[in-house]
Amino acid sequence: MNDSRINVVEEIVRLFEERGGSAYGREVVSQREHALQAAHFAREAGASSSLVVAALLHDVGHLLHDLPDDAPDRGVDDRHEELAARWLAARFGPDVVEPARLHVEAKRFLCAAEPGYHDALSEPSRVSLRLQGGPMSPEEAERFRASPHATSALILRRCDDSAKVPGLTVPGLEDYLPLIERSLSES
Repeated sequence: MNDSRINVVEEIVRLFEERGGSAYGREVVSQREHALQAAHFAREAGASSSLVVAALLHDVGHLLHDLPDDAPDRGVDDRHEELAARWLAARFGPDVVEPARLHVEAKRFLCAAEPGYHDALSEPSRVSLRLQGGPMSPEEAERFRASPHATSALILRRCDDSAKVPGLTVPGLEDYLPLIERSLSES
């Protein structure tokens, strides 16, 4: 592994060490627990290595910004998916970047396209949905569906929605470092 890939892996480990213990909004898990659960569920679903890495890092924007954990409750859309996409794009290829970038759009799409999806969201997720534009219009949904990464984003979204289980035992970050390294070498 070359120096730049080593640096990225070290940067990811540092981010999770320094900021991963912070609250995941008003959910009952930390940022680290949420990320590890999302990656675990993606791997259990048979997702590609790059999609597992995307699931692990989809909310890295929360670890990068300095907004309070309750920003959505204060009416602030932190646009964490955009911050994450910019950060990821400097390090990974589109198979990691795009599903992470689109995970909020996937929530908006599912709220418009799947009866009952909105009602199944956690209350904090419904609060952020309102700030993120609410359910998609038919035109927005059609554009989303046309994205080459829509399917991956929807898989990631399902993993994201499930990754809020307090006390769930899942593999640690070290288990995903080889997948991160592989995704870096493919970018």
